[in-house]
Amino acid sequence: MTELIVTNFNRNFTGVSATAAGVVRQQIDRYDMALAGVALPGCPDPVTTAQARALTRQPPQRRPFAIWHVRRNTEMRAAIWARDVLRLPIRIVFTSAAIRRHSAFPRWLISRMDAVIATTEAAAGFVPHVRGVVPHGVDTERFSPAGDRAAAWAATGYPGTRGIATIGRIRPEKGSDRFVEAMLRFLPENPGVTALLIGRAGRAHQPFQEELQARISAEGLADRVLFPGEIAPDALPALMRGLSAVVQLPRYEGYGMAPLEGMASGVPFVATDQGYYRSFSGQGQAGAIVPEDDPDATIAALSDLLNTPDRFRKMAQSARDAATTHFSIASEADGIDAVYQALWQSQ
Repeated sequence: MTELIVTNFNRNFTGVSATAAGVVRQQIDRYDMALAGVALPGCPDPVTTAQARALTRQPPQRRPFAIWHVRRNTEMRAAIWARDVLRLPIRIVFTSAAIRRHSAFPRWLISRMDAVIATTEAAAGFVPHVRGVVPHGVDTERFSPAGDRAAAWAATGYPGTRGIATIGRIRPEKGSDRFVEAMLRFLPENPGVTALLIGRAGRAHQPFQEELQARISAEGLADRVLFPGEIAPDALPALMRGLSAVVQLPRYEGYGMAPLEGMASGVPFVATDQGYYRSFSGQGQAGAIVPEDDPDATIAALSDLLNTPDRFRKMAQSARDAATTHFSIASEADGIDAVYQALWQSQ
């Protein structure tokens, strides 16, 4: 019988989806496993939740139980139902990246987990049953540097000679407005640079995006600050290779994969001190941490990065080195496996 079920119930491809997909691609050859729910790029075709229950109705060979690895509230609910109501021989592992107190219902769900994996020490302080702190990793084969960055940017089809991007939902929490504020002042002094806001605005934040676009148009920069929407997961690595900088200025971020995907692609970053960004930065060798709500600091960091070729080359190499040495997806899969093995051996 199957020893591992990994769930993915969200039809949108989110940051959680991206991290789950990367791990699953590493896990395929390690376990007798199945993905349940919605398909993920490069992963086995998913089974339904009912099929996942059927696959774990009996304990797998040489294991006392199967593990369901969940990452969302809906997935925790389904796993709890399977374990506690249907009495299936399973245990539930939950990955938590949040660095703030969960609301009441998620707290109750998390309290029912058999093991929790926190992505950072800070996140570990907000959840019970932590069996391991395992930072998210990046697939350094999918995300890799371009041999010719200028040619890689040209291949994207976007205008200009260089590109910078912020990646995530278009909303205040992600700092989309901070990025626009900085770009309105940075781009006029840096001809040839095109700025991208990659991601979509939910229905509630459509007016927010429209306000940003109106302001950009009023400054005459609508052809240089672009909103491409979501980028297909398979197309993102090629776009990353063409960028010259990733800029993330969120007001809150639990972990944040965009700078790490950029680093693996040889792209330095500029970011506020949120998520795991400071650890990624390597004390300024791979990225620059800037103060909150300080467009001048953001502009200064970007100018120093893009207009100092020697510094850019060193940071690009340091970024790639840090991603492969300290933040690879293989290391994340190893850390998760240690939690699985401890759970199996504890019974």
